[in-house]
Amino acid sequence: MSAAHDTRLNLSAGLLSVTVALVLVLLKLWALGQTGSLAVAATLADSAMDLMMSLGGLIAIAYAAKPADDDHPFGHSSAEDLAALGQSVFILISAGVIATAAVLRLLDDTVTLPEQEGLGITIILLSIAITLGLVMWQRYVARKTGNKVVKADSLHYLGDLIPNVGAILALWASATFGLHQIDSIVALGAAALLAIGAIRIGKIAWDALMDRQADPDMIADIGAIVADFEGVHGYHDLKTRVAGSQVFVNLHIELDGRQTLDEAHAIGAALRRAITAKYPRADVLIHKDPVGVERHPDDNR
Repeated sequence: MSAAHDTRLNLSAGLLSVTVALVLVLLKLWALGQTGSLAVAATLADSAMDLMMSLGGLIAIAYAAKPADDDHPFGHSSAEDLAALGQSVFILISAGVIATAAVLRLLDDTVTLPEQEGLGITIILLSIAITLGLVMWQRYVARKTGNKVVKADSLHYLGDLIPNVGAILALWASATFGLHQIDSIVALGAAALLAIGAIRIGKIAWDALMDRQADPDMIADIGAIVADFEGVHGYHDLKTRVAGSQVFVNLHIELDGRQTLDEAHAIGAALRRAITAKYPRADVLIHKDPVGVERHPDDNR
């Protein structure tokens, strides 16, 4: 899959996220005018924050897709990690606010339900349907491209689904059985899921910003490709680092020192093509050493 195709997928997910957030804001503005419900006002505020996050994510995706230039010879893909880290912090804060509000509501005996429950349920159902479609597309894009911004945005919108489902159950249970606090219990569960997901995404983004190596299975697989490649007598100093959805690979291969430069170059170029065929988002740099060469005493690295 080409980088241009990945970029189009990522931008489509970002644009769809902004569009969905804008539609939900307009929809809930209308619902608020019709019902005067504080519950609808709360979901409107949440959708407004979603819109700001989605706009920020779209800007990060577009910036990360910029080609390398004189100031950024390795590209701009680290913008994905910065945006994902920011989103994970935002999601953690949101989870804390949701959990705090849920606990306060559980302790409050005066909580009342909004009026016109039927209209409220209809708006929430429509919001769920729209959001579910967005999350499904984001998950598909994240699986294909590995983009951390899309993955984080997907987690945020998935977290929005759970309280919405809980709100419908709460409205139904309250009207049917007089149970007023089910939505608070559901909100606590949603806050826990959001926090766990945000910590996971934040750690991945932080590791990438700290130049952590690629997945060990990927490193082992690259090593196997190199070890079995025709003309390569050995390899060493295989190093990797991750930036956004891109992986940078550096390694030294050992070749027959009696070969011509053209022959050595052909082996190295063919090996690079073999690695990028398996890992299209890898940026591979190969240094060629003659078999049996000794490290110079002045070489520290």
